[in-house]
Amino acid sequence: MVNTNIKSSALSKDNDLRNRILFTIFILSVYRLGTYVPLPGIDAQSLHTLMQSNQRGLLGMFNVFSGGAVKRMAIFALGIMPYISSSIIISLLTGVSDYFKNLKNQGEIGRKKITQYTRYGTVLLATAQGYGVSVGLESSSNVVIDPGMFFKLTTVITLVAGTIFLMWLGEQITQRGIGNGISLIIFSGIVAEIPRALATTFELGRTGALSASTILFILVLLLGTVAFIVFIERAIRKILINYPKRQMGTKIYGGESSHLPLKINTAGVIPAIFASALLLLPVTFSNFALSDSEFIISLSSLFSQGKPLYMLLYASGIIFFSFFYTSIVFNPKETAENLRKHGGYVPGIRPGERTAYFIEEILTRLTTIGALYLTLVCLMPEFLISKYPIPFYLGGTSVLIVVVVAMDTVSQIQTRMMSQQYQSLIKKTKFGR
Repeated sequence: MVNTNIKSSALSKDNDLRNRILFTIFILSVYRLGTYVPLPGIDAQSLHTLMQSNQRGLLGMFNVFSGGAVKRMAIFALGIMPYISSSIIISLLTGVSDYFKNLKNQGEIGRKKITQYTRYGTVLLATAQGYGVSVGLESSSNVVIDPGMFFKLTTVITLVAGTIFLMWLGEQITQRGIGNGISLIIFSGIVAEIPRALATTFELGRTGALSASTILFILVLLLGTVAFIVFIERAIRKILINYPKRQMGTKIYGGESSHLPLKINTAGVIPAIFASALLLLPVTFSNFALSDSEFIISLSSLFSQGKPLYMLLYASGIIFFSFFYTSIVFNPKETAENLRKHGGYVPGIRPGERTAYFIEEILTRLTTIGALYLTLVCLMPEFLISKYPIPFYLGGTSVLIVVVVAMDTVSQIQTRMMSQQYQSLIKKTKFGR
């Protein structure tokens, strides 16, 4: 009877994991379907002609993060980027504003308020970008069937609603599915367009625009980039932690050693997404709203692939957010204090402040290596994209997001499966055969 209960419990947990995976797939399918639902009042043929001539620069990158929705001018054309931009602003305020610092220290209540402010910021940014898109579409010849205030209003409402819906879908995946919802939405958009990008690349080879050796080199570089990303993301720096022996009654506890693992790239894929989001903020004005301004046109040309200004700003953003996000997710002082409370210490280092300084010093060196690694991965393929007509989906940022998010999702699935196995083992030990 006991064995039957254990098996039924394990089966229900397996069902829970399966249901989470199926729920995640369903939500991502809804997102992909929305990228094919066009905005009302758009002439599809004129839009296709417009997008064909604006595939390079930031507009092309915007299309990558929206999963191709910009090219089709779908209801999800703004994608999840307004939410990410709002998150950046709130994160920066958390580091400089005492009010937001206090909210962060208030635990769950403060976290809910910060989330609420992030949502408000998302609505404001999406409204501004949606209006810019509507004005830009009207300024483009023959794209809008019936220009006017009604078109602007419906476009803004539709795009803002699409972004809010995507934000809600991401939260649902995080809570009831597997993995980080926002990252998975970006991931699914990129993955869905990769087959088309590969087909486009091979078509360029067939027509003679790219030589066979160039295509082979690109594919080898792509595979090498994936292997390099996996190697760095799996690499950790272990700090030896010792625990002294303690006698309680007739038993002796402690006297063991463990390790504090520090990843080389603690920030993960967040710096690349944040840096891209900052570069995408002016895309509304440079490509749409102020497209008749010569100054804006000349400024926009500097943001195309391979241009020094674009590369410099992108690299600076990645390095800045690598250090900034690492300082948010990992606190050396808090870690050192927790070690001291539990009796742990680093051999040769005094517990407390000296341990915190030691950990911070190692973390700074690792973050420096991680920031340079992210910069190299994100920028190296961009030079190829600027030189050859390769789709954005084969760029370094896209590959980085796909590999890191996939590794993180698989890791979460494995963690849940191991947790279920451990719980089943504990129950068998407790109740016996």
